[in-house]
Amino acid sequence: MRAIGIDIGGTKIAGAVVDEFGTIVKHDRTPTIAAEPQVIEDSVVAMVQSLAEGEEIAAVGVAAAGFIDASQSVVYYAPNINWRNEPFREKLQDRLGMHIIVENDANAAGWAEFRFGAGRLVSDMVMLTIGTGVGGAIVSGDRLFRGGFGAGAELGHMRVVPGGLPCGCGAHGCIEQYGSGRALLRLANELADAGGIGQVLASVRQRKGVLTGQDVSELVTIGDPGALSALRTLGTWIGQACASLGAVLDPQLFVIGGGVAQAGDLLLDPIRQSFLESLPARGYHPEPSFAIAELVNDAGVVGAADLARQYAESI
Repeated sequence: MRAIGIDIGGTKIAGAVVDEFGTIVKHDRTPTIAAEPQVIEDSVVAMVQSLAEGEEIAAVGVAAAGFIDASQSVVYYAPNINWRNEPFREKLQDRLGMHIIVENDANAAGWAEFRFGAGRLVSDMVMLTIGTGVGGAIVSGDRLFRGGFGAGAELGHMRVVPGGLPCGCGAHGCIEQYGSGRALLRLANELADAGGIGQVLASVRQRKGVLTGQDVSELVTIGDPGALSALRTLGTWIGQACASLGAVLDPQLFVIGGGVAQAGDLLLDPIRQSFLESLPARGYHPEPSFAIAELVNDAGVVGAADLARQYAESI
C-alpha cells in the first residue's frame, strides 16, 4: 500500500510516493515561492495530483513546521507561513478527495527514523533535530507522542537556562538558543572575537566578511581547534538537555539529526559525556544509546507518508 508524503519547508516543498517499507518510489520538489497560505495550498494540491498519477494511493501525509492539533487536521500556528488555526486538512480533502493527515515536521522525521532508520530496533526513542533551530520527536511504547492538544514534543523550547537568551517563541533560555546551528555560529563568532584558538575562525570571517555554517562545518572537518571547541560546547548543552529528557522519558535511544549532525561522533562524543555527567542516579539503571539519524533529507516525506498510511488502515 503506497502513500504520498509532503514536506513543506521554508525554501522548498518536497513530495514522494512511499511504499510500506519506507522506500521512495517517486519524488518531486518545488520551491516555496511564497509563504501565503493559498499559494502553499495550491502547490501541495498540484504536487499530490502529479505524484498520484498512475498510482494507487491510500492516503496523503503533509508535514509542516508548527503546532498541529491532536486530530492532525488544524494548524494552530506556523512560524514560516501565515497559518493561524488553519483547517488545512479539510481544505486538502475537499480539493483532492483523498484521506489526509497533517503532522508536525519534526514528528514526521522522528517517526521515519523510528520505523525505518536508526530507531527501528527500539520501542522508546527521542529524536533531536539540530538545524537552524532545534526540533524534536518522542516515541514511547511504539507510539508517537503528541500530547493532549497535539502540540507536544516541542523539545527545542525546553528551558535550560532560566532568564537566558531570548528565543523566538517568546521565552528565554530555550535549548534552541544553546544547541542549534544558529547557536554554533554564535559560539564560533565569539571565539573569533576572543582570538587564541579562534584565530582561524577570525581569519575566515575577515576574508569572507561573515562566518557561515558551512565555514564552521568545513573547519570542523579539518580539525580546527576553534571550530571543534564551538562544537563541543554545543554538544555539552545538548547532552544536558538529553539528561533532563532521559529523567522524564527513559528512552532506549537518542537520535540526533539535522545538518549539524553531519559532524558524527565529533558531536556525539561531547553529547554522551555531558549526558552521563548530568544523568540522575548514574550507574544504577540502564543508559540509552546515541545515534546519528539515517534518513537525512528524506525523513519528513517518509514519515508523513507512513503516518498517513497507518491512518488510512485504521479507518
